[in-house]
Amino acid sequence: MSLPANKDRIGDLIVWGASGHALVVADIIRLQGLYRIVAFYVDQASRTGEFCGRPLVTQIGELRAHIRQGTRSMILAIGNCTTRLRLAEFAQNEGFELATAIHPRATVASDVSIGEGTVVSAGAVINPGGVVGKNAIVNTCSSVDHESVIEDGAHIGPGARLGGRVRVGRAAWIGIGATIKDRVTVGANSIVGAGSVVLKDVPENTVAAGTPARVVRDVYPDEN
Repeated sequence: MSLPANKDRIGDLIVWGASGHALVVADIIRLQGLYRIVAFYVDQASRTGEFCGRPLVTQIGELRAHIRQGTRSMILAIGNCTTRLRLAEFAQNEGFELATAIHPRATVASDVSIGEGTVVSAGAVINPGGVVGKNAIVNTCSSVDHESVIEDGAHIGPGARLGGRVRVGRAAWIGIGATIKDRVTVGANSIVGAGSVVLKDVPENTVAAGTPARVVRDVYPDEN
């Protein structure tokens, strides 16, 4: 994918990350038409060249040089929930403002609150009364029904379905194709396995899987 160099955009932006998820985020940024991506940042000195037609930045000094040159906006394209929250805090401490990326073909009710740094992908639906926190991901073709709350850093995987008044805790990860019954809470830093059907609350820091979903173990350090 080639990103246009249209100087009429509102502002310049750096994407932190250069993997498959970064491809998705970059496409949303391009379609929104609010920013021009000037670089992708990865903390991997062994990587060189370009990504999506833009330079790869691998040194913190280069990142700070972009700030001095006037690039103030950044978005995190990192899949791991706790890592994304940690790096978002670092980026803000460095002086960046976090952009929000909402695909033009996502359906978001007019009263939904979406925090900075959050990514809403193509085909996602967020219904009335919803609240989505900062640096969250509502991924491709997922649905979040009425009055549900997605806390900071949580990830709603592709094709996941959340009933009304569901709460997904901070940095929790709902796997691809999972279904969460209405009024269920998934605790902070927990993981719901792909395709699982969750009928009752999931405690914090646990992995739940199956149909119906049951807690199978604790979350490993740095797993989420």
